[in-house]
Amino acid sequence: MDHSTSTTSKTFQPYVQASVTMAESTTRALILGTVLGIVFAAANAYLGLYIGMTVSASIPAAVMSMFILRKFFKGGTVLENNIVQTIASSGESLAAGIIFTIPAFFIWHASRPEIEIPGLWKIGFITILGGALGILMMIPLRRMLIRDEHETLPYPEGTACAEVLIAGERGGAHAAKVLHGLLVGGFYKLLTGAAILRETLTYNLKTPAKAYFAIDAIPALVGVGYILGLRVSAIMLAGGLLASLVLVPVIAFFGNSATSPIFPSTDAAISAMSSDDIRSMYVRYIGAGAVTMGGIFSLLKAIPALLKSFRLVKGKKAVATLLRTDLDLPAKYVLIGTALVALATWLLAPEAPIISPLVIVFGFIFVTVASRIVGLVGSSSNPVSGMTIATLLGTTILFVALGFTGTSGMVAALLVGAVVCVAICSAGDISQDLKTGFLVGATPRKQQIAEFVGLIAGAIIVGWVVHLLGGTYGFVKDAAHPNPLQAPQANLMAVLIEGVMESKLQWDLIFFGMFLAGIVELFGVTSLAFAIGLYLPVGLSVGIITGALIRFFLDRKRAVSEGEDNGILFSSGLIAGEALIGIGLALLATAGFAFDGFGGILGAAEVPVTLAIYATLLLLLWRSARTA
Repeated sequence: MDHSTSTTSKTFQPYVQASVTMAESTTRALILGTVLGIVFAAANAYLGLYIGMTVSASIPAAVMSMFILRKFFKGGTVLENNIVQTIASSGESLAAGIIFTIPAFFIWHASRPEIEIPGLWKIGFITILGGALGILMMIPLRRMLIRDEHETLPYPEGTACAEVLIAGERGGAHAAKVLHGLLVGGFYKLLTGAAILRETLTYNLKTPAKAYFAIDAIPALVGVGYILGLRVSAIMLAGGLLASLVLVPVIAFFGNSATSPIFPSTDAAISAMSSDDIRSMYVRYIGAGAVTMGGIFSLLKAIPALLKSFRLVKGKKAVATLLRTDLDLPAKYVLIGTALVALATWLLAPEAPIISPLVIVFGFIFVTVASRIVGLVGSSSNPVSGMTIATLLGTTILFVALGFTGTSGMVAALLVGAVVCVAICSAGDISQDLKTGFLVGATPRKQQIAEFVGLIAGAIIVGWVVHLLGGTYGFVKDAAHPNPLQAPQANLMAVLIEGVMESKLQWDLIFFGMFLAGIVELFGVTSLAFAIGLYLPVGLSVGIITGALIRFFLDRKRAVSEGEDNGILFSSGLIAGEALIGIGLALLATAGFAFDGFGGILGAAEVPVTLAIYATLLLLLWRSARTA
């Protein structure tokens, strides 16, 4: 491959130059990363099953690595710290892929005892297959997405993590900016975790009925918005506002006369639903269709560059000319590994050998899409469940066409979805990690190996956590489990597969979303960011754009690079602070300690106090970012 064809690769200089040799993939870094990966994977598994969301471990792991290596080992290079966060975030990212799908087996088992709950070894096997697939398929994309599109794909969390690592290495004022943001973000998260402040503020409009506006007033979204910028944030907001101000009230208007539930709702008529219920039951399917079509458009646009990125490096001389910072795992290992994953997938359901090609096809499509999505909007806004829904739709439709239905068809379809879902999460994570490595000057090959170390660490713990929580709290409300964990994505997957298999799915909603994405593309706007905003709650998009607006108005008065932008340093700290405290609260909850005992102490002043403190947060970001 001619690595010199990219202007970016010629002009960009990482923090550690390619000619510099520095301790990187050391034994202490591998061990520390593995330990942190297990901890973060367990915490995220609980958090995701409880509220349906997870937090990124990259920045918290980087901060903890810098502290531990300096405090106890009197050292630690920036590249060692990068390896630690790479391993830790790899283990953590697997949690989302498993908790979004595997609990569906528990849900089915409650009403269909013939469907067995997979054991620990099987869950671990699914985790390793999906994680390996995501890592392997992302490797050939690295040069195209991370190196060649450095200026167009910001990878917010990856950039933020690099800023944290570099600031910690430089020390002084740089580290102080990150520390200030970390303290502010952490303190704010303590207030929301204790239920003193609200995380989501919602305003319901009187006209049209059921229309609403919301904001997720949390530090991490502000930081992501500042790093991301205005254009993509605004496109996301457009999708979110279309959902909350147009689609929800339109569905409420036309469904108001219905006296019985309309699928996918099974227990409530639309007239009895709240705005959020309508969004969850109906608009999310429209969003899933839009994400599917947006992903297809994204893939079609990327095909020319994608083909270029798959050219194999030929000859020893060509390999020798590559810089240390441009070395990947050999292409032959990637191809062999992918083939082995495909063959091993067949062992999950020997009665359905078609699942192997389905896993490879859907895995290839959505690994490519996810790697580009997280480059635009970050891992926190990666619509993993939307892409998994698309996978399940395609798989289940094919099974029905082939006559492979019933419980065996449902199980096989979910297994395909589980492997692909883990692959999507893993690909999104390694994309952010490789961006961090690109900025700090890491060796990609060593990072890619570290991802596999983190994969094994995560596979050890995630299945155990799901079984523990499923047995203790359950995922279906019954006499034994009066207050089950919500597992919202897994519930949706279970309903979706049953709907297709039993011909109850509302295809109109799926195609409606696909047509919306197509219309957006006709305006010359990338539909994927719009579709993500449509699929996610509008409060997330509003929270993101507040940070983006601060950067927009500041950039009109100054011209600074990312490395010298104090706003990015402070934003990185905000993300790190919230993530650290969020994981700590999740660990406390797992241990049986509640931290919400202060809820309601503000009474009627809760909303204005939340707005005032949120405004103070924005002011602190503004003041920190005013000067380079």
